[in-house]
Amino acid sequence: MTASDAFVSAFFALPEGSFTGTSGNQRYVIVRQQMAGGKSHKLVAHELGGTDYISMNLYQTLASGALLRPCEMPACKVIAFVLDLKADAQC
Repeated sequence: MTASDAFVSAFFALPEGSFTGTSGNQRYVIVRQQMAGGKSHKLVAHELGGTDYISMNLYQTLASGALLRPCEMPACKVIAFVLDLKADAQC
């Protein structure tokens, strides 16, 4: 699956490292990591005070562009989460 431009833009607008934010009126703690010299990216989010969990990898390829690989969940759930995610202001 090739990730859409809106999704990719929203993903890369998120801060790297650990941060908190809101998606779907729920609060999450999120970790976004860059690996393999920027060719691979991982995002993991845990709902604060709840059970929701988001996990995905995004691969930057020359041939196919950005490839989204959700971890054991539908891609539509990951895409909706990232598009709606509002990171809290960083200090």
